[in-house]
Amino acid sequence: MHLSNKLLCRYFATIMLLMSSMPVGASDKPNIIVIVADDLGYGDVGCFGSTEVETPHIDALAADGVRLTDFHSNGSVCSPTRAALLTGRYQQRTGIVGVVTAKSHRHTGLDLQETTFAEILKTAGYTTALFGKWHVGYQPAYNPIRQGFDEYTGFVAGNVDYHAHLDQTGEEDWWKQDELTPEAGYSTDLITDYGVDFIKRNHDKPFLLYLAHAAPHYPYQGREEPQFYTRGKGKRKNPFRPGVYEEMIEVMDEGVGRIRQALKDASVEDNTLIVFFSDNGPARPGSVGPLRGRKGAIWEGGHRVPAVACWPGQIKAGRVSEETVMGADLLPTMAEMSGASLPEEVTIDGESLLDHLTNASPLAPRPIFWSMGTRLAIRKGAFKLVTTTAFKNPVLYNLETDLGEKHDLAEQHPELVSEFIKLLKDWHKDVTNGVKKRT
Repeated sequence: MHLSNKLLCRYFATIMLLMSSMPVGASDKPNIIVIVADDLGYGDVGCFGSTEVETPHIDALAADGVRLTDFHSNGSVCSPTRAALLTGRYQQRTGIVGVVTAKSHRHTGLDLQETTFAEILKTAGYTTALFGKWHVGYQPAYNPIRQGFDEYTGFVAGNVDYHAHLDQTGEEDWWKQDELTPEAGYSTDLITDYGVDFIKRNHDKPFLLYLAHAAPHYPYQGREEPQFYTRGKGKRKNPFRPGVYEEMIEVMDEGVGRIRQALKDASVEDNTLIVFFSDNGPARPGSVGPLRGRKGAIWEGGHRVPAVACWPGQIKAGRVSEETVMGADLLPTMAEMSGASLPEEVTIDGESLLDHLTNASPLAPRPIFWSMGTRLAIRKGAFKLVTTTAFKNPVLYNLETDLGEKHDLAEQHPELVSEFIKLLKDWHKDVTNGVKKRT
């Protein structure tokens, strides 16, 4: 009997040794939170220079992590940016090249054959949720729960009344999973409420939380504003109260603070990456800071957006990154973090930022492209070229010395113009060839 006990002890010791050398378990995989603002300008956040808007919680994210000063949305309007973010691909490959509007595009959406970051992380054992704006498909067939999200509550249109949750045509637009489920409350607060609750329920397993805010997109409503959109009629001309735009951002900022507190309360803050950015540049009330153009434009103000990333113990606090990155980079970043494989049958245009975020390693040089209406743009290094889809009248800027895109250098650098035009032609052909436009 004494010998059996010794053998038993050795057996358990061997098992413990083997377990200690096994790969990190699912419960130790990092959580990922992506928070997207809607139409937030480069100059609308304190840590990016705003003196008009108080954003202490977003500023704290930057202070505790890294401020990404050369972060770009892939589009300069809502739906294309979200298609690229979700798939890690230039939105042109998905056919979502314009806004999926409530008036004209209720029949279409992001192709279910596309692979989203939620679907990728589910293969690595993650629980996934989206609360807030979808905007890549109205019909239940295109609902987020059919694109990898276990949970969804929010609105599928480009914007809704913050209180009545009607879209701008006057249709009900507040969903739980794939069913319309009207709910009282201010949209920004509801989105945060659902995020906090999700963290409380899922902190003991790896999770992906995508919070897609409506703020500060119109209608410009604070918590105490009346209902603006009406059933069956929708959007109408609404009064604009001075200070309401700033208030909408500040309420969203409060939500960022509540999300961080929920992580602290659940003791998972150190195991969670938070990325915050805007889906494109601002509409008229917002600030682009030193940039040219705004929402809808090919200029920097249309797609260079405020962005921060925070992961305590992994990202050095107080860093500033000047690397040129884009929203589509987040999908491969999440895949690498989770240990998930990227789909082999499709082209992924984004590059993982993980080593850059955690070790400040420089990214490999690459060109980045934009297309908006009849305008095309390419960025490579310090230089940005803007031209038309007919590749006429190109203009060239050195963004290191001319962030406001005021001084055309095309005549001084004809060799760069020729190189960039060729790259643009090849890219445009590659991402549009054989693709059926869905918007």
